[in-house]
Amino acid sequence: MIDAPALPPPAIVAPAAHEVSFGLVAGTAPAGTRRLIVRIGERVLADRPLRGRSFSIRVELPRREADVRVTTLDRSGRRSSSVVRSVFGLPPAASGSARAGREDAALTRTVRSLTRGFHGTSAVYVQDLRSGRGAAWNARARFPAASTLKLAIAVAVLRAQQGKPQPGSRLDALLRSMLVHSDNDAANALEVWLAGSTGAGSARVNETMRALGLADSEMYGGYETTRAPQGPIPVRVEDAPAFGVGKHTTAWDLARLFRATLLAAGNRGPLLGLGVTGAEARYLLWQLAHVPDRGKLGRFAGGIPVLHKAGWLGTARHDAGLVFYEGGVFVASVLTWDRAGVGTASDVLAGRVALTALERFR
Repeated sequence: MIDAPALPPPAIVAPAAHEVSFGLVAGTAPAGTRRLIVRIGERVLADRPLRGRSFSIRVELPRREADVRVTTLDRSGRRSSSVVRSVFGLPPAASGSARAGREDAALTRTVRSLTRGFHGTSAVYVQDLRSGRGAAWNARARFPAASTLKLAIAVAVLRAQQGKPQPGSRLDALLRSMLVHSDNDAANALEVWLAGSTGAGSARVNETMRALGLADSEMYGGYETTRAPQGPIPVRVEDAPAFGVGKHTTAWDLARLFRATLLAAGNRGPLLGLGVTGAEARYLLWQLAHVPDRGKLGRFAGGIPVLHKAGWLGTARHDAGLVFYEGGVFVASVLTWDRAGVGTASDVLAGRVALTALERFR
């Protein structure tokens, strides 16, 4: 008796390893496939009949990193599987929106009340990316940027890179060190990779930010090492810190940079026109999903995904990122400065702003 040949494994197009996913599972099944099963561990996410070979379905992935197994079966019961490793699941409804921002008057009042309780200068921008509703305070005031602009370095690197960096490559390791561990040496090395020096690299980063319309942010060289529905969300300067020259940014610019990254992850928005692919943007968000610091925007948000980049100096402490909930996602940036020094109060303000927005939008 001759055994039937093994069924070839399905070819998976989405999701991809080391990327975030909004639940799309797509690819090509081997000839003769009649049934498709998608699993995370022992949990079945989908079990459907299949006509033809191409498949594209939506599933609810867990809000964490997991391995996705796709199994195909033919009429005789033969099966084969492909496994996609290290996928970080996000809500299907959270792939972003191009909707214009509209001020939420009630949220604006709450945000303003929270900023009054901070001893120092602060700035806030928050916007739900499905409805467009949001609020801002002092959002165009320039603050020392600290490490928040490391996201802009990453965007400029991916813009110059052809495809996602290979796992374990030097570029992959540098991006992880810079984004997840906020390593200054890695940031400087990436600027050198971009253009041969930190000065020339920062110019490339600035050019990318200008191409996105971020006119109030400046990279300024490398990092020091020791080793309402009634109108648009108002973005203006209420109270600007006096810090001299150096790296600077605004709450509004950081929010738009995160929004552009999310849109690109859904294959939309301005970054695509600058050469950053959807896969590269999903890889970048995957890196940000591994930032361990939950004490700022994520302070009171429970276990929901918060993909963010913080920055701090002796006199400045910031956080900006994307907060995902079951109904969608909002972007939030909270910047603080105090000549006498900043500390936990800055983190608490960021956490309260994010919690207030979460309760309002959810």
